[in-house]
Amino acid sequence: MASAARVLLRGFLTGNARFNSRNVNGVAPSRNAVTSTSGAILPKPDKIPFGVVRMAVVVAPFLYVGTLISKQFAALLEEHDIFVPDDDDD
Repeated sequence: MASAARVLLRGFLTGNARFNSRNVNGVAPSRNAVTSTSGAILPKPDKIPFGVVRMAVVVAPFLYVGTLISKQFAALLEEHDIFVPDDDDD
């Protein structure tokens, strides 16, 4: 990660906006130019697939941690009688 940050910083300082996945690992490639200096349109950048499995690996732990935090906070509010749910006898 530190080497990727170093490459990005070096590219930013030298004004080089052409990054690709071969020289920066773990960072999404980006570029500011759409055309070359001769006016030709540059080719499409490489697409990085973001599958359902990767999304689930990211979302599931944070969703679980969020539910744990909210459960603990609700217990704290009920313990200090700040919010106590009413028992409806319908």
